[in-house]
Amino acid sequence: MDTVVDSFGMSSDQINEAVHALMQGGVIAYPTEAVYGLGCDPANYQAVQELLKLKQRSQAKGFILIAADFAQLTPYLAEIENSLKERVLASWPGPITWLWPAKSGVSDWLRGEHATIAVRVTGHSLAAQLCRAFGGALVSTSANVSGNLPAQNAEQVRAQFQDQLDYVLEGELGGLVKPSQIRDVVSGSIVR
Repeated sequence: MDTVVDSFGMSSDQINEAVHALMQGGVIAYPTEAVYGLGCDPANYQAVQELLKLKQRSQAKGFILIAADFAQLTPYLAEIENSLKERVLASWPGPITWLWPAKSGVSDWLRGEHATIAVRVTGHSLAAQLCRAFGGALVSTSANVSGNLPAQNAEQVRAQFQDQLDYVLEGELGGLVKPSQIRDVVSGSIVR
């Protein structure tokens, strides 16, 4: 059987290996719009804790969740006015992360000390393909130890994390110079 290869030169085997690592509770690295990201299954407490440890990051900050489509994010999102929802959906897929009111019961290990959760339907086709293959949203945070510059390629990921990650999905970044803009859903204001 021939191996399927996508437009990034990525074989389905590599995506499958990354998904396998995620489903086993692993932390992986993968390219996004501007930098390499670290990710894990947002429903796996141990994986999220391992990600916090690797990054040396406070749980109070919360995480971004990325997804291939809006439906993958709905388990985490409270209902909001249609006009606000339409504004967000018009910006996706793309490099805008929105701080959306979290649905009741969304863990503080995802949202941190906030009543909102940061979410994005990624415009990066490889990251979206990863979410589709995984079957849901992923925790996504820049691939760096807190205070260090985010990794721009797989070699920089490996230099910072050595053999501490469960998989590194190699691929091209999406071409943005800065990480995604972060906006508040209710006010529309730019946070970052």
